[in-house]
Amino acid sequence: MPTIYVTRRIPELGLSMLRDKGFTLDVSEKDGVLTRDELLGALRAKPYDGVLSLLTDTIDAEVYDAVPTAKIFANYAVGFNNIDIPEAKKRGIVITNTPGALTNTVAEHAMALILACTTRTVEGDRLTRAGKYEGWGPMMLLGMDLAGKTLGVLGAGRIGSRLAHHAKDGFDMNVIYYDVKQNPDFEKATGARFCATVEEVLRDADVVSIHVPLLDSTKHLMNAERLAIMKNTAYLVNTSRGPVIDEVALVAALRAGVIAGAGIDVYEHEPALAPGLAQCANAVLTPHIASASVPTRDGMARLAAENLIAFFEGKTPPNAVQ
Repeated sequence: MPTIYVTRRIPELGLSMLRDKGFTLDVSEKDGVLTRDELLGALRAKPYDGVLSLLTDTIDAEVYDAVPTAKIFANYAVGFNNIDIPEAKKRGIVITNTPGALTNTVAEHAMALILACTTRTVEGDRLTRAGKYEGWGPMMLLGMDLAGKTLGVLGAGRIGSRLAHHAKDGFDMNVIYYDVKQNPDFEKATGARFCATVEEVLRDADVVSIHVPLLDSTKHLMNAERLAIMKNTAYLVNTSRGPVIDEVALVAALRAGVIAGAGIDVYEHEPALAPGLAQCANAVLTPHIASASVPTRDGMARLAAENLIAFFEGKTPPNAVQ
């Protein structure tokens, strides 16, 4: 039966599914991200048949060389920007991911960031805990109502669509969006208006939420020039991938009042933050936890296991990237 290396412990549901099928699993004992040398050393230890990787693992030619017997890498993530897909294709290696399982959870977290920013909840929490609350005041921590405002969605995929549903049906927001192609189903479900450019979304939106994959074309999608297009009363939210925002430019924009605030769950150089970001009182920062619910992480583990099981049963994995 197949022997699989798991680069970090994932929920037991997925591991149990594999063991029940007779798979032999070697799970990293380190409670943290493997260094490059640790990852390569672990993969060279045995002739593994497959690898269950995480989004924090960089999977490239050197990794493929370290474990030439592995014909599948099952990524425990919806994104796969951490994997050299063309190199895998050249070598006949199957790559899979775990889409769908985290759609609702990430959309809810994006909505939570929007609410935290616009109601200035985190600022109020800090003030209260610091003992600075001296009683109600008519001008204290004034925020923004969402009803009647416009949500701009960059990327109308599963998560962007779900967020738009929450914004429209739950908070009476208008929705506009940009994507590489127009999405009639998205428009019908949410009443959204398609914008031909990112810039059009940025000019009109009161809240901009990013839901694009990390590609060469989306790196620094939000840079200083585009941040300057946004309303100075607008908020920026990112639950996709950190490098889609030029984080240095974001810090400058937050400090200068170019935008009103930001809700950020992912970072350009994770886990490090751009200098000054942590000191921006108008930024709500969470530690890459947008998919962190028990059902979602279990669901991701199940999908990763199903992909491996299908592959070694001679079937096409349900979530094959290529």
